[in-house]
Amino acid sequence: MPEPWLRGPLPGIPALLQPAGHALVMAQEEVELALSELTEEQLWLRPQGVTSVGFHVAHLAGSTDRLFTYARGEVLSEAQRTILEREATVDERRPSKDELLGVWRETVREALRLLGATPESTLTEPRLVGRAGLPSTVLGLLFHGAEHASRHTGQIVTTAKLVRGLR
Repeated sequence: MPEPWLRGPLPGIPALLQPAGHALVMAQEEVELALSELTEEQLWLRPQGVTSVGFHVAHLAGSTDRLFTYARGEVLSEAQRTILEREATVDERRPSKDELLGVWRETVREALRLLGATPESTLTEPRLVGRAGLPSTVLGLLFHGAEHASRHTGQIVTTAKLVRGLR
């Protein structure tokens, strides 16, 4: 099957946001495939001190949710701040592969819903990021959410290959 961006437009998503939608769909598919080939133990391995696949998946879901929250013009909820704090200890807690994938799937579903609900006329509206209120725009946040997901997906795929090759 071709990559998502070669399958045609995603239904309900404005034309200017199709690339972000396609990147998120591709990230979801690649994460699903990479994790399908790992055991629960391999999910948390850190060969040569690299970040575990499990951490990347947890961070991927949390960061995508946070970036899209800022794109909506909202501040992080208490639950989102708690999730952010808990990311630092995810390697100790070791949620299951199914749990991590479930959260990632729901994050992508919600992100695609937000893309579909975003009028193109709002893309250049200013948005503030984080407690420091750093400047961005709706489009800047949606694009960064998609490229950040792509970056971590690449790390997940590479690390998964590495841990599968360990004896």
